Amino acid sequence: MSLTGTPFFVVLLIATVLAVLATLVLWGRVRGPQPVRWLARIILIGLCQLTAICVVAVAINNSYGLYASWDDLLGTEQGAVAMPGPPVGRAKFNEGPNGIKDTYFRGAKSHLSGQVMVWTPPQYDDPAYRKTKFPVVMLLHGVPGSPQSWLEQGGMPGDLQQLVEGNAAHPFILAMPVVNPGSVDTDCTDVPNHKTATWLANDVTDLIGNHFRTAPGPKNWGLLGFSTGGFCAAKLPLQYPKKFGAGVAFDPDPLTGDPDVLTDPALRQRNSPQWLVRHAKADVGLFLATSAQDPISPPANIERLKRAAEGTPTRVRTLVLPTGGHNYGTWTRMYPAAFGWLSQELDVPRPSA
Repeated sequence: MSLTGTPFFVVLLIATVLAVLATLVLWGRVRGPQPVRWLARIILIGLCQLTAICVVAVAINNSYGLYASWDDLLGTEQGAVAMPGPPVGRAKFNEGPNGIKDTYFRGAKSHLSGQVMVWTPPQYDDPAYRKTKFPVVMLLHGVPGSPQSWLEQGGMPGDLQQLVEGNAAHPFILAMPVVNPGSVDTDCTDVPNHKTATWLANDVTDLIGNHFRTAPGPKNWGLLGFSTGGFCAAKLPLQYPKKFGAGVAFDPDPLTGDPDVLTDPALRQRNSPQWLVRHAKADVGLFLATSAQDPISPPANIERLKRAAEGTPTRVRTLVLPTGGHNYGTWTRMYPAAFGWLSQELDVPRPSA
């Protein structure tokens, strides 16, 4: 049973209710010497507290993505470079609920391995679109976190489908890759022995292109991420403008880079959106959004990058919500504006004649 799945959370809720009921029923029925009765009652109280704490802990973990799996929680997660996995051509997608498909594979260029989840819109299987190739939006989770975050807390794919049905966005294939294979955070940067940027920009795109009807070219590939994923969504189009034509960053980490992640100042600078927007001269679009109340990603963070982009080919749009914290409630409120903007920046899938 998945650590971050709804079934596990429901089981814990039921266990908590049963522990409270057992305490109420058994409290006055315990027999034996007084020390035995005290011990039994202490155990009953302890069970109530333990189950309640577990419910709260799992709720916090699901909200913030602190641990993505049991292996992650227990410290038994292996390094991505050492993890085996099938190559792109032999990767098998498993069918899941709500049309979600997932696989695990090893990238030929990065030599990293990890999970990728994919959702295709209803139009993908519509006979009218049988020859249509679709644009792709890669959803990048925060760190810590996992692709599952988009389903459990991010409202995907349902929120996008509602926008499409309301003509507020056009259909996209959604790809949700792990952004820190092997639980190694590099801010989506190629570092020695861990080429995460290559994993996302080359290996994951190759995987999706090989297994799904995807339209070629940067006008058909975009990124959307939050927090660390938002940093990556702002960075990767600037580094790979021939791969990605647009990037949406919700509450991104400081766009100058995180010294705790990349300790080498030169490497950190060359991989920061703030530096790249002036030096890469990439003809791409960036949508940067945050809230006025977010202390982790203040509006000044995105405004600095917007000013840095002036006079360059990079198009920058910003959005600042008046209220909201660094959480899914804020990010989902940004969906209509973000997917509407992506629908303008990326090509529209058209049904075959």
